[in-house]
Amino acid sequence: MPSFHSVIEFEVGRVYNRQRDIHDRFGGQAQGGISTPKNYPFIFLFTGESGQSYGYRDGWRDGVFLYTGEGQVGDMTFKGGNKAIRDHGKDGKDLLLFKSLGKGKGYLFLGFFSCSTYEELLGIDRNGKQRKVIVFHLVPVSQPFPQVPLLADEFQDLSLQDIRNLALGVAQEGTTAVMRDARELFRRRSQLIKFYALKRANGECECCQLPAPFRCRDGSPYLEVHHIRRLSDDGPDHPSWVGAICPTCHRRIHYGKDGDELNERLRQRIQAREMQIERGMPQHRRPH
Repeated sequence: MPSFHSVIEFEVGRVYNRQRDIHDRFGGQAQGGISTPKNYPFIFLFTGESGQSYGYRDGWRDGVFLYTGEGQVGDMTFKGGNKAIRDHGKDGKDLLLFKSLGKGKGYLFLGFFSCSTYEELLGIDRNGKQRKVIVFHLVPVSQPFPQVPLLADEFQDLSLQDIRNLALGVAQEGTTAVMRDARELFRRRSQLIKFYALKRANGECECCQLPAPFRCRDGSPYLEVHHIRRLSDDGPDHPSWVGAICPTCHRRIHYGKDGDELNERLRQRIQAREMQIERGMPQHRRPH
């Protein structure tokens, strides 16, 4: 796994050269709309006007970016880049979306996205024949949402295993749904996975394993949810790739000299804990 801080933060609104700024540095397929670098936790998506002759109609609608999958002939299927988009949350990878400004003019970076839902529509392939087209509903991970309760009242009586099953259910990237549901499902997923991570931590930092530094006004232990494979902690994720940690460990991972090493230890600890929970094993805690 590459170091945590090797994940480059592209700047939204800046224009990049696809070959020099992206593929020469990170690898991945230099042709086509979906590029999956082998050694980095993200997927590059490229959109533009050139695909319209093959039935591609990418673009914004009500805060959601509609992105057509790959495949020019016959039905689109969930393999290659299409599978990578659908499963990006489970695989711990971000989606980075770039828009072509025309031949030789570079690619405008639109931001980091999450595949909230997708739908399968009818379209026309390169040979003019009708076929199935996959359209992904991408939501910006930094998109603000109104503050809502953290689901504590709704799920407080459920076991950790039950909450995990619910979190995994909403974390399945690319749930089949109509586009108008994408933003609400995105918000719901973000809340539930955060709630699950805090419940799993049970009042202890999942990094240093010490009790939370203080209690919130509602009496709950204060911990912060951290994304293990991304410099930004915005947006929803998958239970295996988030940790509930104390503010000190959180800042240390982001800014400390040993941040990468600490983040890797956290990753290993959470992966082991997730395996325990999946097998129904009790959590062992140190005496205080």
